[in-house]
Amino acid sequence: QVQLVESGGGLVQPGGSLRLSCAASGSIFSIGTMGWYRQAPGKQRELVAGITRGGTTNYADSVKGRFTITRDNAKNTVYLQMSSLKPEDTAVYYCNTAPVPTVNWGQGTQVTVSS
Repeated sequence: QVQLVESGGGLVQPGGSLRLSCAASGSIFSIGTMGWYRQAPGKQRELVAGITRGGTTNYADSVKGRFTITRDNAKNTVYLQMSSLKPEDTAVYYCNTAPVPTVNWGQGTQVTVSS
């Protein structure tokens, strides 16, 4: 069974940067598009970035120009480089297939943007 393990979250000041990683076991990358999702307290989980196996990316308007998604197919790992972070980026971040999540969710990684 495929498992997803997210890491790299933490507490950062507004304007700061973080790099998240998502390590997948198994051959999940043969499926195609992977994405990063986030869920803020009291809100629904939302897709913020996606990347195809070939490297084509797309982003939610709220993060466009600030977040960059990349993937290393050889390592079965997806990354999310986040910069110019804002308090409204505070959430638990998850990875999964996109735009429809088809794998059991991992534990996520908490990102808190606060001064």
